[in-house]
Amino acid sequence: MLFGKEHVRRYQETDGAEGHEWNNTTVLLLTTKGRKSGRPYTTPLIYQRHGDAYLVVASYGGAPEHPDWYKNLIAEPDVEVQVKGDKFKARARTADEDEKPEMWRVMAKAWPDYDNYQQKTDRRIPVVVLERTT
Repeated sequence: MLFGKEHVRRYQETDGAEGHEWNNTTVLLLTTKGRKSGRPYTTPLIYQRHGDAYLVVASYGGAPEHPDWYKNLIAEPDVEVQVKGDKFKARARTADEDEKPEMWRVMAKAWPDYDNYQQKTDRRIPVVVLERTT
């Protein structure tokens, strides 16, 4: 099973033919700008479509702090996304309290462990909305 940097590499090399379908769900690549380094960082993330947007979850497996990619997009919400061979710029935002419950259900259906991750931490796990800009 693909994981981490190898997952990113194979996904990029094959336009998602390897890596988009993963563990009975779907994965996109999110590239954020490092909030300290300014360097690009690419992370494979489980996603679901929501209208014209894409949803991802900053779960970090239920760790007490947010993942670095989420901290990066809070500092710089202009990101790059790859879904299979479709590469585009997007603006990231955290789902607000009114829209989050429905979006959480969509994501937990795609990856049921999100509910377990939320139970493991006091941190409110964010749902991130990626809206295409190009």
